[in-house]
Amino acid sequence: MSTIVGNEKIAKVESRPTGRMAAYWTVTLFLAFSLALSGIGQLMRYGGNVDLVTDIGFPLYVTNILGTWKLLGIIAIVMPGFPRLKEWAYSGIFFLMTGAALSHGFAHDYGEYGFHVILPLFYAALGIASWALRPKSRRL
Repeated sequence: MSTIVGNEKIAKVESRPTGRMAAYWTVTLFLAFSLALSGIGQLMRYGGNVDLVTDIGFPLYVTNILGTWKLLGIIAIVMPGFPRLKEWAYSGIFFLMTGAALSHGFAHDYGEYGFHVILPLFYAALGIASWALRPKSRRL
């Protein structure tokens, strides 16, 4: 039989929450991939990107602005360091996506089954999830 004599402190070992880290990277990479494809499509004016913008009354040069913002925001979120820049990128993605959903909604351009409103709101939700799941090294 063993007995413990005296006061001993047990060091608390901090473990990495691997499930949270996996969820963060899954959500973040899905968001990054989706917005990167969208941004490149807007910069190249590929597919229906021209119709999406002009049908709601925006000039065509807006695709250059939106595509550039999306790509720069994704680069800021994925690259290591720069926590303040990441905060701005997350907020920019949120405002960009909710603004897109509202613009399509106010212009009564819902798309099939509300796709033009639901998809940007889904991307905004992914941005919020990525922001909420981010590890301490990526916070302010």
